Amino acid sequence: MKTALLILFTIAVIGLSLFFGAADISATQTWQALWGNGTDVHQLIIRELRLPRALLGAIIGAGLGASGAALQGYTRNPLAAPGILGFSACAALGAVTALYFGFSQWVPLAALIGTIIGAMLILTLAGPRKGASTLILAGVGVGALATALTGLIMNFAPNPWALSEIIYWLMGSLKNAEMNGLIICAPLTFIGIGLLLLIGPDLKTLSLGEETAQSLGVSLTKVRALLIAGVALCVGSGVAVAGAIGFIGLFVPHIIRLIFGADPMKLIPLSALGGAAFLVFADIITRTLSGPGTQLYLGILTSLIGVPFFLYLAVKEART
Repeated sequence: MKTALLILFTIAVIGLSLFFGAADISATQTWQALWGNGTDVHQLIIRELRLPRALLGAIIGAGLGASGAALQGYTRNPLAAPGILGFSACAALGAVTALYFGFSQWVPLAALIGTIIGAMLILTLAGPRKGASTLILAGVGVGALATALTGLIMNFAPNPWALSEIIYWLMGSLKNAEMNGLIICAPLTFIGIGLLLLIGPDLKTLSLGEETAQSLGVSLTKVRALLIAGVALCVGSGVAVAGAIGFIGLFVPHIIRLIFGADPMKLIPLSALGGAAFLVFADIITRTLSGPGTQLYLGILTSLIGVPFFLYLAVKEART
């Protein structure tokens, strides 16, 4: 019952997002435009602008939610998240490098390459036989390096316009969402979520401890490789088309866990649904609060929500 309600809520939020924007379009006009029966202007706004934005937000949110659930399940740490373990920073570094050299058309590819390189570094530093704590340390270290290199690139930006382009991109936004971005992001994210779903049963066994899991036939090397690959695809594809959007992979799985329980086999797909609903809803808020000449960026809003939640979890963990 609760799962059905979550599915309906996600669909409802995606549908609701079609009614928000600068143009005032009624529910009837929106429905007609969605099915190609409205005016040309309304069809352009709904089918070419608002619908891709809603779908892209849902896909990115789903990837981030599933990634956070898988990482938290593997590390058995509620503070684990794609942003904290360096994946988002590596994707951002790749994209910022492309922007710095003036190859804005190659930003999506550069972000994906940055994520892949970062994932390979994390796997190499963590080693094939080390535990989850080593993976966390490797991820934090690689993320810190990527963040430092991103700052270095910004420091040597050739002019204020190039710097502002990089800064605005790092804030994260769906305002430039289009079908091309959807075509790039959707297949990679779905493949990434699929890889994470494959290791769901192993993550459930890992909750008993790594030694116990190994004795039951779980290959930690295989689980880690699929985990890193799945997270890299989900995060890299999202950052590639929408910039850096953080903390969804941290608090969405935690909230889903409180409602549905801690079974990783259920938590990963449910967190994907929760992440999709939350990111689209957050985008609705950004559009509502943004005015002419005053743009509230999506990544800023999710950080404002996520940072206090992260601090709450950190304090809670310190007291246990």
